[in-house]
Amino acid sequence: MSLTAAGAAPAANRGGKDIAFAVGIVLILCLFFLPVPAFMIDFGLALSIALAVLILMVALWIHKPLEFSAFPTVLLVATILRLALNISTTRLILSRGEQGPTSAGYIIGGFAQLVMGGDFVIGIIVFLILVTINFLVITKGATRIAEVGARFTLDAIPGKQMAIDADLSAGLIDEKVAQARRRELEEESAFFGSMDGASKFVRGDAIAGLIILAVNIFGGIVIGVTRHSLSLAAAADIFTKLSVGDGLVTQIPALIISLAAGLLVAKGGTRGSADKAIIDQLSGYPNALFLAAMTMGVLGVVPGLPFLPFALLGGLMAFVGVAIPRRIEKDRVAEAAKATAKDERAKAEARSSIKEQLKSFEIELVLSKELNAALLHSRDEIGSRIAKMRRKFARQYGFVVPEIRLSDDIKAPPKTYQIKIHGTAVTTQELRVKDCLVIIGDGPRPNLPGDEVREPAFGMRAIAIPEAFIKDAKRLGFKPVDPVSVLLTHLSEVIHNNLAQLLSYKDMRALFDRLEPEYKRLLDDMSPSQISQSGLLATLKLLLAERVSIRNLNLILEAVAEIAPHVRRPEQMAEHVRVRLSQQICGDLADNGALAVLRLGNRWDLVFHQSLKRDAKGDVIEFDIDPRQMEQFAAEASAAIRKRMDEQRLFAVVTAAETRPYVRMIIERMFPTLAVLSQLEIARGFEVKSLGTIA
Repeated sequence: MSLTAAGAAPAANRGGKDIAFAVGIVLILCLFFLPVPAFMIDFGLALSIALAVLILMVALWIHKPLEFSAFPTVLLVATILRLALNISTTRLILSRGEQGPTSAGYIIGGFAQLVMGGDFVIGIIVFLILVTINFLVITKGATRIAEVGARFTLDAIPGKQMAIDADLSAGLIDEKVAQARRRELEEESAFFGSMDGASKFVRGDAIAGLIILAVNIFGGIVIGVTRHSLSLAAAADIFTKLSVGDGLVTQIPALIISLAAGLLVAKGGTRGSADKAIIDQLSGYPNALFLAAMTMGVLGVVPGLPFLPFALLGGLMAFVGVAIPRRIEKDRVAEAAKATAKDERAKAEARSSIKEQLKSFEIELVLSKELNAALLHSRDEIGSRIAKMRRKFARQYGFVVPEIRLSDDIKAPPKTYQIKIHGTAVTTQELRVKDCLVIIGDGPRPNLPGDEVREPAFGMRAIAIPEAFIKDAKRLGFKPVDPVSVLLTHLSEVIHNNLAQLLSYKDMRALFDRLEPEYKRLLDDMSPSQISQSGLLATLKLLLAERVSIRNLNLILEAVAEIAPHVRRPEQMAEHVRVRLSQQICGDLADNGALAVLRLGNRWDLVFHQSLKRDAKGDVIEFDIDPRQMEQFAAEASAAIRKRMDEQRLFAVVTAAETRPYVRMIIERMFPTLAVLSQLEIARGFEVKSLGTIA
């Protein structure tokens, strides 16, 4: 019971409106058959005029034609109402016309007196002009626009439907949006199809108005002469005035509705109300307004033409032409300010949101409050040099390092900065913004005032001297380094040491997307059947961890394709790739074609070889060295390497291929930037200069 009652309530509400509308249609139909008193005719004619004005106002203010999709139905109802009133007024005119101008109601008599001024010839001429304007100009043009619009809309439906399906398949829209677009497309096709037919109502109404006028005049004269014993002239005067007045009262609403129909179908794809579609576009070109104003001025001074109207119009156009650019500029500034404020609010909300707090940047340079204020004037220089640094890394290592975010931290110790990788602080250093660094290394301290410090990038001894003593340092043969250079050098070295962490899966995919079609096919052949994408990423990271550039990606993929069917571990693949990249590796380390090397002695070669544990197939599965021997090797290697580094030579440690990763594992803890090569990685064409052995 309750469910039935709940479902019946909305139906009852709808039923009330439906019944009222149905009663209205029945009353209109009654006008065709039943006699109606004159005061009811006045009410019906006023309703017809009010309905026509309302339709015109709605057509002016809607933003798109589909917002008035009920127009064909409204047009039919308004047309039937006018025709029904025509029949009722015809009945009154023919039955009571001899009683005078108000026999068919005061509205008809008033319009007859207002328009005709007592002369029915004027009324006939005005009526014929109105019918001509309505029938030949407005209605004919609107009908043609509706026909073409309906044809083009129906022809475009398949293409628009395919576009909606394509956007849905591509994920640009969801199912709900797709359904809304399809529904709008159906409504648009139905609307223009209905408008094509509805325009015929207006044409038929105009023709019916002419026929009814002729019938009223002829019938009224016949009735006046034969039934009421009026003279021909008197009958013609009375019934012609009433008939023309009736025709004017019905043709004026018809003209208004025809204008509304024309505005509706002529709007086309223009969005916005009629003032936007017409006034804004006409006044949107100041130069055109100036030329029109100049033309009005010329016409105003032509002899025989009135000066005042042309002068007023020319002045108005010139004023609008001056005011519009100012208004456009003001609107543009307001829109820009609004957009800026919106962006600022969005950024503030993003900064305060939980998601923003969880987000970590790949590389971040965090300055303390004091350091940020001191380097404020150098922000542009820092940004420019960071951009150059990223381009250098891209050329040198074959991938673009992530953007470096500059931020400040009010909680950081004074005059310090932090370099973070993936949100983790890698290093924290103090920067003296008013001092320059003089690098002295292991040499004697020069006679310069200043504190002895450690250079942050490489840990070398340095002296922080005031800027006033820079010239003295240069005279002594030193090259003072400014604070910004110290900061950026340290940042560059941190990036060098973390290249493997900075290469992401997204970066690797971007590199693969730029490959030539042949190498893309090679990649598809071996991945994922022989090696996974994560395995490729691990191989590239192992190369970057030892500062081996991946710029020759084609060669790397060829090497991986050779070894992938035989091994699975990324470490083994990386060793094979290094051999294939030997020419590149040696070229990056050589000085004028000469490669300086420091070899392992025979004793240590034997120790490392004996520490390798193998399986039944002979593959290395474990590295097991005595801790005391490892400590002894670290001490001897450190002494030998430091001795060569003091000579400021670029060199590499060379060992056997099988033991290279393990030698590198020990040496990198003391000298992270020192290259460790295997004997297989020394390419042909390079002069090898031995600097001695670690023994």
